[in-house]
Amino acid sequence: MTDAIQHRRRFLLAAAGTAGALLTTNAAHAANVTGAAGPARAGRGKPLAPPTRPTAPLPLLPVKQVRTDTLDIGYHEAGPADGRPVILLHGFPYDIHSYAEVAPMLAKRGYRVLVPYLRGHGSTRFLDDATPRTGQQAALGQDLIDFMDALHIPEAVLAGYDWGGRAACVMAALKPTRVVGLVAVNGYLIDDIAKAALPAPAKAEAGGWQQFYFLTERGRAGLAANRDDIARLLWEGNSPSWHFDGPTFLRTAQAFRNPDYVEVVIHAYRHRLGHADGLPDYAEQEARLAALPAIRVPTISMDGTDDGAAYAADGNASAAHFSGPHKHLRIPGAGHNLPQEAPQAFAAAVAELARAGRWRT
Repeated sequence: MTDAIQHRRRFLLAAAGTAGALLTTNAAHAANVTGAAGPARAGRGKPLAPPTRPTAPLPLLPVKQVRTDTLDIGYHEAGPADGRPVILLHGFPYDIHSYAEVAPMLAKRGYRVLVPYLRGHGSTRFLDDATPRTGQQAALGQDLIDFMDALHIPEAVLAGYDWGGRAACVMAALKPTRVVGLVAVNGYLIDDIAKAALPAPAKAEAGGWQQFYFLTERGRAGLAANRDDIARLLWEGNSPSWHFDGPTFLRTAQAFRNPDYVEVVIHAYRHRLGHADGLPDYAEQEARLAALPAIRVPTISMDGTDDGAAYAADGNASAAHFSGPHKHLRIPGAGHNLPQEAPQAFAAAVAELARAGRWRT
């Protein structure tokens, strides 16, 4: 390891410790998020505000289960069983309810809509206690492939953001014949782990504070103790113009009770920043991903103009990674959780690709 990389890692760990000092609230406060007025922002050292009035919980999407060789995957399904399949993939710290409005929109158009919980979230469980709880990008992509295999789905339109967008990009790059089209929020999301030690612009580094926090054991303990408070801070920072209410957050926060949530999340961020090894089972896929393979399937990339986690680009920077038909959309007022914040725009992009796609089956 070079002196520069060692210095970079010492800097990141120090920054993570500083970020951790700001997260002093207890997870119990998250059960008391505010009602229709939206969550109150926490000041430095202050707990998140309790509710001003009681609020009724929102209904949960119905969930089915399907087994792969590694996971028992929970997923929501809507629309006709014989419809063209579209698979919608959530990010962190979110869950399948990011698509609570998108799924019925697409189902009404006749598509078979499938929305799985990613590993470490919701009702998705590992089958073997001995399986390492890795969150690396190749594992997320393989989970998606295995999910389609288990449901006997030969091809589908894939759409996602954040972790889900990364999983979709991985599959589109490695298994393009099974992907009819791709909707990718924030564009090309395959990580260039070899360059993980290189700095991003200061504003981008600040927007990803949790990554550095999770490099530390304090961060692991903090996520275990304060998972809801951390998620709320990320929701607020990722989507500063989205005025979500208490019931909306609490519906999703139930997904963070998964027993593998902490370990999967911690490994995901440590691996992508070069601080944790991947599982040997995924070595071949990771080697292919290290070359940053082009995605040749028809793609619509999207950015919300108010995304606090990623700069709302014009699509030019990642255009070279899309060798097939590609267009980029900027969605005014939307933040990082784009399908939940701008469901009509997201559903329209998915339907466009499904309608124009060259289906083989």
